[in-house]
Amino acid sequence: MPSSLKGIGFMCLGVLCLALGDAVAKWLGEVHSPLQIIFFRTLVSLPLIALLAHFGGGLRKLGTRRPGIHLLRGLIYTGTMGCFVLGLTLLPLAEATAIAFVAPLFVTLLSVPLLGERIEGPVLVASLVGFLGVLVVVRPGGETFDPGALVMLGAAVFYALLMLTSRRWGGTEHLWAMVFYMTLVPLVLTAASLPWVWQTPLNWHWPAFLASGVLGVGATACITLAFRHAPAAIAAPFDYTALLWAVLLGWWFWGEMPDLGVFAGSVLIIGSGLAVAYHERRTSLKRRPTS
Repeated sequence: MPSSLKGIGFMCLGVLCLALGDAVAKWLGEVHSPLQIIFFRTLVSLPLIALLAHFGGGLRKLGTRRPGIHLLRGLIYTGTMGCFVLGLTLLPLAEATAIAFVAPLFVTLLSVPLLGERIEGPVLVASLVGFLGVLVVVRPGGETFDPGALVMLGAAVFYALLMLTSRRWGGTEHLWAMVFYMTLVPLVLTAASLPWVWQTPLNWHWPAFLASGVLGVGATACITLAFRHAPAAIAAPFDYTALLWAVLLGWWFWGEMPDLGVFAGSVLIIGSGLAVAYHERRTSLKRRPTS
């Protein structure tokens, strides 16, 4: 099988794991606090990440000289997961997923003040179109506006900040170290909150908590493999298959059917994200020196 097809396959599998994990979190959120859900997810994920690190070069890869950076990333990741899980409990699954797709556009815009990067005209236009898509999905001021949309936008902003820290320090820290400490911080923080939010899980909740953690690590591993086998320009667009899974899972388990506004806004958001990715790909090729 060609390497690019393997990359696409791993990306689709990773996105499916993410979508299933989101559905599990939404279901658990009907009973449990987002903090308790995050605690069990990270509790299951952390030893699996350490195991992957062991087979991916040894636990020495978890060593770091930048504990402060990992603490910052862990705090941002806690905010990301907290807002995202809460947003899943407040919004239909497809609508929540569509709003989350705006995160790469926040990465583009925030890279200017935080990393000193420059946005070219086509990228700025595409980003504005993407945010127009968000307005179409969210419909602020309309009768169907749900405040949960603001929570999900908060998750997108946190996620964008997380990606910017990866861009800033990813070249000096090993991948598994960044993932390990990013997961450790929310585990410690949510563990401290359990006396105030604890709800004893029912028997059938325990497998769901376990699945949430396993699916999260599986998604990380598959997406990592996807970018090893295929260029980002080929693999990344398949991230948007998450919307298909969100529609199917939302309809299947909760009887949710997105209206025309969600689909129209999703087209604008996804189209703008693909346009930004295509422009950045062309720009990087032009800047690459010839052999």
